[in-house]
Amino acid sequence: MCGIIGVVGDDNALTTILEGLHRLEYRGYDSAGVVLVGEGNLWRSRSAVGTQSVEALGKLTASAPTRFHTGIGHTRWATHGEPSEKNAHPHLDCTETIGVVHNGIIENHAELSQALRARGHEFHSETDTEVICHLVEEEMANTSDLSTALRRVLKQVEGSFAVAVVSANDSDSVVVGRRSAPLLVGIGHGVTLVGSDVSALYGHADDIVTLEDDQVGILTKNGLRVVDLQGQEVSPKHITLDPGWDLQAAQKGGFPDFMSKEMAEQPQAVRDTLLDRFDAQGRLSFDEIHIDPERLRRIDKVVIAACGSSYHAGLVAKYAIEQWARLPVEVDFASELRYREPVLHEGTLVVGVSQSGETLDTLEALREARREGAPTLVVANVVHSQMAREADGALYTRSGPEIGVASTKCHIAQMIALELLALMMAQWRGTLSASSVQEKVQAFHALPDLVAETLSRKKTVTKIATQLSEVRDFFYIGRHVGYPVALEGALKLKELSYLRAEGYPAGELKHGPIALIEEGTVVVAVLSSFLREKVLANVAEVQARGATVVLVAPDGDERAKDVADHVLWVPAVQDPLMSPVVDVVPLQLLAYDLAQIHGKDVDRPRNLAKTVTVE
Repeated sequence: MCGIIGVVGDDNALTTILEGLHRLEYRGYDSAGVVLVGEGNLWRSRSAVGTQSVEALGKLTASAPTRFHTGIGHTRWATHGEPSEKNAHPHLDCTETIGVVHNGIIENHAELSQALRARGHEFHSETDTEVICHLVEEEMANTSDLSTALRRVLKQVEGSFAVAVVSANDSDSVVVGRRSAPLLVGIGHGVTLVGSDVSALYGHADDIVTLEDDQVGILTKNGLRVVDLQGQEVSPKHITLDPGWDLQAAQKGGFPDFMSKEMAEQPQAVRDTLLDRFDAQGRLSFDEIHIDPERLRRIDKVVIAACGSSYHAGLVAKYAIEQWARLPVEVDFASELRYREPVLHEGTLVVGVSQSGETLDTLEALREARREGAPTLVVANVVHSQMAREADGALYTRSGPEIGVASTKCHIAQMIALELLALMMAQWRGTLSASSVQEKVQAFHALPDLVAETLSRKKTVTKIATQLSEVRDFFYIGRHVGYPVALEGALKLKELSYLRAEGYPAGELKHGPIALIEEGTVVVAVLSSFLREKVLANVAEVQARGATVVLVAPDGDERAKDVADHVLWVPAVQDPLMSPVVDVVPLQLLAYDLAQIHGKDVDRPRNLAKTVTVE
């Protein structure tokens, strides 16, 4: 949530900040703002025009001073306070000499605000962030050092945060701090930057540094100094960027939007996630998993913690792990797992799945697992993310940057990575023969071409979407691995088009939801090889009640053509457990087309942000 960019030592500070905000806009686009520092003053501009906030901010800053070489910027996903100019960051203190941008939530802001008001501070927003401004203001009355003031403030605040602070009295530095929320520092030649993720630092930094929890960084044009909350200097961790992440990869590349580009990149995302995972004998090997193999062989249960599309990928993995490795699997929403006193122990492998590796609920679930002595593994797309650094091992999806809020290529790559993990577990446990493993390896390597073939059928999906353009109610159903595909299809439609879409196990329809089926309702059914006849029986049940049926079916299934009103044909997959990788693609395309028909912004769905770093 929220995007932070800061720069010091840059003659084109404003240009760099605006450029960074454009790259970070997918993290939140309720409002945007900038503060520049120079000549003993702060110059601020803010915009709150929804998805065009950063573009509008660029126009508002046309009159900005050009001589200021230090500043901070922010693009907001609203938590406390409605999207409005008064709630837009940066926020200022009473003296208007302290500027603050913040990502996260200050959990004790209410009591801090009450105490600050009692001491005479005047608040101008409804945000939790503003308490930081006034706390820094008070601490600056006792010290002339901004980093010391921020250290003292961070000892008082509770919650998760990444924060950048500037002072009108010091135009040569930006001070930053973090707890749980992501923050990276980029060091270039005579310029130092800070950003919520690496996309903001492209083209400006030669060296990337990550701050750990409760560390404060002092940025100057000469580099970075890092201290802990006690003021003791610490050595920051330098990271190596994934070569697949560069400025070109984070641009549209001729596509009309990021989502269409990222859907088109799915075959390559599958190839890259499969790359170098197998040795000469066809056995799986993951260099990123630094867990003692003997410890892994003693695992007697797997728990997968995730949110959103990552949760659906985890559900697919459950079927593969249980069938191939013969291990019991629980898949839980990360936001629920950490609060329900789960039964975890050293024989439980806890797998956190997160595109960004920064999702707060999943991060905290992994931390809880480690406190209980369970080994932890993260499946993430971002190398050196917070979750990857803290877990015992990491399995990377190698999808490159995904800018569109609705996950597509990362979701497919997560399913690939998790099913590879399932196959490796089968190897550890000896539950599959060598020939069976080889058959599945061949099936994996066939998937990129099958995904590409499915994408090539977009015109058929568009035609069906046009015929469904007036429909408001959709139900998605499936059985076995078709069920998580149905959930993901429904989520995509909700995210992108704002139409009502619900996903259910097909067998659960008759236990309540079928009461909602009537003339004009559309039921999208996923027809996988598992329980095929039972899914077709469920299709007959909804058709008898007036529903229009759209069926996702493998090529050559003549029965599908006879029973459905519309068929989204997909190429047949060698191993049925891998069918979700192909089956989900037409549902992505369907959601995309319906969103386009209804005039929605597919890259920036309302109320959503790409990376959720708050509870």
